[in-house]
Amino acid sequence: MKTNLLVVFLLVTSVIFGKTDRDIIKEIDKKNASALILFNNQQIVKSFKEFIHAKALSDSIQDNYGSATANFHLGNIYYLMENYKSAQEHYQLTLDVLKEIDDDYLVSSSYLNLAKIFRDQNNHDKSIEYFEKALRFSVAKRNLPAIEKENIQNVYVEAKINLCELYIEKNNLDEALINLLKLGSYLKTDTINSSLEGYYNYVYGIYYAKKELYNNASNKFRQAVFLLNEDTEEVDLDLLSSIYMQLSIALAKSGKSTEAYITLLEQNNYKDQLSNEEKNRQDLLVKSKFLIEDYKNEAKTANIARLQQLEIANKFKKINIVFFVTLLLLVVSFIVIYKSYSSKIKLSKTLKLKNSELQLAKDEALKTSELKSKFISNVSHELRTPLYGVVGITSLLLNEKKNLSERDRKYLNSLKYSGDYLLNLVNDILQANKMEAQKIELKNVSVNIKSLMQRIVDSFEYRLQESNNRIKLSMDEGIPEYIKVDKVRMSQVLLNLIGNSIKFTESGVIDLRIKLLNLGDEKVSLRFEIEDNGKGIPQDKFKTIFDNFSQLGNESNTNYQGTGLGLSITKNIIQLFESQIELESEVGKGTKFSFNVDFEIDQESKTIVDLNASKKVELNTGNKFKVLIVEDNKINQIVTKNLLVKQNYVCDIVDNGLEAVERMQAKNNYDLILMDINMPIMNGNDATVAIRQFNKEIPIIALTAADIEEVKQDFDIIGFNDIITKPFDNYEFFQTIASHIQNSNSCEVKLVKAS
Repeated sequence: MKTNLLVVFLLVTSVIFGKTDRDIIKEIDKKNASALILFNNQQIVKSFKEFIHAKALSDSIQDNYGSATANFHLGNIYYLMENYKSAQEHYQLTLDVLKEIDDDYLVSSSYLNLAKIFRDQNNHDKSIEYFEKALRFSVAKRNLPAIEKENIQNVYVEAKINLCELYIEKNNLDEALINLLKLGSYLKTDTINSSLEGYYNYVYGIYYAKKELYNNASNKFRQAVFLLNEDTEEVDLDLLSSIYMQLSIALAKSGKSTEAYITLLEQNNYKDQLSNEEKNRQDLLVKSKFLIEDYKNEAKTANIARLQQLEIANKFKKINIVFFVTLLLLVVSFIVIYKSYSSKIKLSKTLKLKNSELQLAKDEALKTSELKSKFISNVSHELRTPLYGVVGITSLLLNEKKNLSERDRKYLNSLKYSGDYLLNLVNDILQANKMEAQKIELKNVSVNIKSLMQRIVDSFEYRLQESNNRIKLSMDEGIPEYIKVDKVRMSQVLLNLIGNSIKFTESGVIDLRIKLLNLGDEKVSLRFEIEDNGKGIPQDKFKTIFDNFSQLGNESNTNYQGTGLGLSITKNIIQLFESQIELESEVGKGTKFSFNVDFEIDQESKTIVDLNASKKVELNTGNKFKVLIVEDNKINQIVTKNLLVKQNYVCDIVDNGLEAVERMQAKNNYDLILMDINMPIMNGNDATVAIRQFNKEIPIIALTAADIEEVKQDFDIIGFNDIITKPFDNYEFFQTIASHIQNSNSCEVKLVKAS
């Protein structure tokens, strides 16, 4: 570094004594031009050195223009590095030098940048003063070359826009409007670059937002985005990010929530790009600051060495000067090499530190992800457990209380069905990502289609009374009594669509129609139509209404609130049925949703009875089979035991996995074990592993409210034979138990009708 500085000094000296002033001025202009190119290419340190050299040459011959240019750009470098004090000093030097010459562009640009510094320092009064000075000196004179005229016009417009923005920040909206209107008139006659025009529209939008004219503000922000994207030069990501944020706020306050959300997503995109760009910029600035400070320190040291060298030159002859300079150069070269090596070592340590920080951040992110998954799993378990009790006890009341009134039985049926629906709604919300990844599969069972439709309608009794609506159910003649369908998913589709119609209909009629399209020996094709005479859906919402979190915005009616997932989930489920949802709607007249599905006809419907009318599973051996229930929840113990006892099973109950292991070691006379997973003392997984060490034959079924995907991960290794999730379908529950007892005892199993 010292070598370089000394060479610079010698070159300056030789130039001064070996060239004319005209040649030196050419050299100064060349260095200023090359330094500006380096600056634009983000080679900050090289640019800084070149401007310093140009300044030294300019000062040596009192070239005011060259000195002003160098000082102005040095001020820009310090401003970029946020060294405002040094930046102010160089801009002031520029202004002092320019008193001798006439260059309105450099004068107005210096005042403009000084005004920005004062604004960054929250010195608004000083900032306004300097913006006004910039405006005075940036009025374009006649007969200027086109490029100079364009440059000074850009300074004028930028100063004017900044001044307007400052007035808005100070809440001086009248003064801001006056200046905005003046600038608007100016832009009608003078063309500026699209970036500045975009900035002008952004500030105008801020003014409108302050005046709560949000539609006008939105238009200005959109115009600003268009102009900035139209700019062929580098896009100002910071400004674009700010515009999208303000546009999102304006749209939200205009009641356009969906557009506001989409705009906010776009803002996040630019924000991420800006974050990356800002990180790179900060890395460059930190490195540049370090190198420039090092350069300045070395310059100070080199200047001392230069003075010493001049003193020696006055005392000794040229031969001694050459010898001393040569020796000094060797020493400095060694120091530079040593410092370069030290810098590399320091950089290596910095990189290692950064890598360690990145690894820590990665580990933290993984930990956060695991905690989130754990939380979702726990929430799912805690929701399913009480729902099991609600649904189970409701079923017991329906089956055991023979003297229930028709009204009470209807209410209990609605309660049970609503509980079933709530469970599946919780599952879908918690596992929305699984649906998108096509991880949900249909599970078809035999269903009485007419009974299913009637129960769906009955579950809305309270909501119908509340909204003064009524549901009209109609089914074509000839529809088979029993079909095979995933009744949970089909129910969820119809509940979502009917619930949606009730939500947007007051004192109206919702038609639920099931039409027979085609009937074969084994298959039947049905068309489901849900039609209301409510408010209707605008045509421009047809495509977005099925998106996640999409809602019809209407702030005046809180009944329209919801998760925004219902129609999205409905569309995905219907696609699982290999069908497509159809939408017809007219604002003010109503809406009709429809879809077609092919079902398998249940050929053995005589042997399958709806469990809500009481189903019963018997083993034809005539024996009573013993089941060990391992469950810590008292309510769940009651529900599970009563279900089994009613079906002629003998049951024992233990509260945790350890008791189950001890009971099996003591008796070991059970035909099947129903094992909960999450229990105190010893969980179901550990208990199953322990039992498998001395009994590998007994069927062990995981009866759990946990996520089935989690249980399946180590299903075979632990030793479970099957999994039943709570709450469960009673028929499938007994079917699973019977099949495993059959396989274990090699006895015949059949389903019989309850007496």
